[in-house]
Amino acid sequence: MSLSIIKGQKADITKTNPSLSRVIVGMGWNTSPGVDVDFSVFVLQANGKVRSDQDLIFYSNPSGAAGAIEIVAESNRKTYGNHADKEQVNVLLGNVPKEIEKVPFTLTIYEGDARKQNFSSVNDAYIRIIDEATGNELLRYELGKNFPIETAIVVGELYRYNGDWKFNAIGSGYSGGLSALCGSFGVDVREDSASKPAAGQASPPQPPSQPPAAPPSAQPTTIRLDKIELRKKGEVINLQKNSGSLGEILVNLNWNRKKSGGLFKAASGIDLDLGCLFEMKDGSKGGVQALGNAFGDFSRPPYISLDGDDRTGALAGGENLRINGSKVSEIERIVIFAFIYEGVTNWSQADGVVTITQSGGPDIVVRMDEYNNSKGLCAIAMIKNVNNQTFSIERLVQFFDDQQKLDVAYNWGLRWSKGRK
Repeated sequence: MSLSIIKGQKADITKTNPSLSRVIVGMGWNTSPGVDVDFSVFVLQANGKVRSDQDLIFYSNPSGAAGAIEIVAESNRKTYGNHADKEQVNVLLGNVPKEIEKVPFTLTIYEGDARKQNFSSVNDAYIRIIDEATGNELLRYELGKNFPIETAIVVGELYRYNGDWKFNAIGSGYSGGLSALCGSFGVDVREDSASKPAAGQASPPQPPSQPPAAPPSAQPTTIRLDKIELRKKGEVINLQKNSGSLGEILVNLNWNRKKSGGLFKAASGIDLDLGCLFEMKDGSKGGVQALGNAFGDFSRPPYISLDGDDRTGALAGGENLRINGSKVSEIERIVIFAFIYEGVTNWSQADGVVTITQSGGPDIVVRMDEYNNSKGLCAIAMIKNVNNQTFSIERLVQFFDDQQKLDVAYNWGLRWSKGRK
């Protein structure tokens, strides 16, 4: 039977259940239209501070604590009881590093201060602890409507006590959103071109009628909330869903430019190209690339266009694919690739990076930092339709001999012939 607890109450997790080794932390809420709630987890030492930026677990960094704490991907979430949680976190209690004492779970309003939004527009928020082995709900804390001006909430935390794990229903609201929480827990946040604060000067969030917290005792690390880097093969994230359409999605390929000698000297004749294969909802398929002058079309099918062809790497902007996000319902999937049309196949020196820019959301970065210099083409990312509302982005970074081998690997079924630019 689930234990219902209230703000400030502490509850045992493992003392009376020593065999409990794996729990699911589930959270849910309902929002008014246009209000985006973000979820994050902090991994803290005894001093209440993170060890590094990897101790902030959120959409950009879904796993931490040596793999013991991991956000469950949307496709893998389970329904326990009558509730389908908005977010779930898998916690291997016995595997959490010994230096970790507290694990707070937080909610923030995305761009709450800029949009003049707060948690008064969020209803039915809760957090619960589930025994993963049995599926039984162990405890639940419902936040209620106690946050009329706040843009961030520390909902509750798992913490160690005399060698056991307990849960604390905190329910404290703050101003300043996620960046303020990061400052409180020792993570220095840098957004866009904002300068980095001096060490130890990150301002902690201030709850109403509560004295300011002590400044961080250790130099904070730096993390950027305006960029998300997909670091591991198979990592997936959805583009930000706004109240309107997705707008234009820019896929930029850029690479290292050496002033003299090396890979990109003009005499080397290197030509790194950006392209894609596409599949539409009606089943039609094709490719967009400079090879064969197949530059696509932004306003008509396939709603994907290639800006041009940078044959030397001399253009500061690199190469760009533009995807018409307002036509998301007509596009099934896109695989983004880069290939070396001419020159020495040396991906390790190219240091290529693809940045996917979306309107109203963070940039998504995929670095081509895995190398196979025997292959001339790199599949970088897979873009897939999600419920005709947005796209998911999956990191691939897989190498092939050519476009035809890529086609076969991802079941495109096109006919290929040799072409030139």
